[in-house]
Amino acid sequence: MEVSGVLRCYTWEMETRTQAHVCYRLLYHVVWIPKKRWSVLKTGVTVYLEKVVRSVVLDRYPGVVVEEIAIQEDHVHMVVVIPPKYGISRVIGEVKSISSRKLREKFEYLRRGRDSLWSIGYFVSSMGLDEERIKRYVRYQRKQDEGQLLAVWDKGATGGAERNP
Repeated sequence: MEVSGVLRCYTWEMETRTQAHVCYRLLYHVVWIPKKRWSVLKTGVTVYLEKVVRSVVLDRYPGVVVEEIAIQEDHVHMVVVIPPKYGISRVIGEVKSISSRKLREKFEYLRRGRDSLWSIGYFVSSMGLDEERIKRYVRYQRKQDEGQLLAVWDKGATGGAERNP
């Protein structure tokens, strides 16, 4: 059943999103740091950085959703939904590039002696259902599908067609 872009499917309640020809649940935990792990993300900077990150995502990547963001003095954590039509490296690369430029334009102390704000690279981990639950789903999906097929046959929805064993 689809309810405003959220699809409930399978035998457990698994929130998924839909786009043309795809149903997905791609939630990522992303972490990146300033160069040399400088503790430069102070209170005023963190508020502005969050606004910049959200605006970059909103303006450039429809369908990408920043669910959570936590900014420490020396690193940024973000939980983000990225549809399969976008590469995570491209989205995060652009977020880092634009946010670096905008932060250094607004805060003079971030320009001094620095050619860029962020360190190269980032950490990313997919989030979602636990591994054992997915294995269990894969293991029993065929039985579930066969059970549904038998129910259809038993209800006579075949228009009198013979069932092949």
